[in-house]
Amino acid sequence: MRKLKKGFTLIELLIVVAVIGILAVIIIPNALSAVQKTKQKQTMRNIVSMATACASYITEAGYAPDAGNQAGPLQSGSNFMTAISPTFMKVCPITDQWGSPYQVYTGTAVSNVYSIPAAGLGDDDFLIFSLGRDGVVGGSTTYTYQAGNPENTLYNMNSMDDFNNDLVNLNGSWLHAPRISYIGS
Repeated sequence: MRKLKKGFTLIELLIVVAVIGILAVIIIPNALSAVQKTKQKQTMRNIVSMATACASYITEAGYAPDAGNQAGPLQSGSNFMTAISPTFMKVCPITDQWGSPYQVYTGTAVSNVYSIPAAGLGDDDFLIFSLGRDGVVGGSTTYTYQAGNPENTLYNMNSMDDFNNDLVNLNGSWLHAPRISYIGS
């Protein structure tokens, strides 16, 4: 009597490996993009929360937190942080989702970045931004302030490089951020 050997043939194993390889090529880039999109959206939510806290502070005090003195990376225990947290914001985040500190400029110091003109700036102005995934100023789309049409500087998300773009919010309005895309449009 002959014994039948149980197992997989070489062809069956090669087919399984090929299918797994094809699935990996399709799934891994989408998963990486989803992780970056989640980080970007949470960073944007944090910036909006900080902007709302700043606006509430301005309503009470008449000027931005630490007006004119906060110019650069957010630091724990800074005058800006103690002014808005915990009264106007329970916990103020210091770093974005990629681990870089949020950049905050208040008062006339806002004009120090992105070519924002000093004319018209006062103690009640604030700029909050994230340097994006790469942690450096700029990205795949360089941002320069455009007073006439600030929406011109919103960008479409076309590749992973677009996560390197800065997320810039001036006085509670987005100056440089991903363009909102709606399903079916």
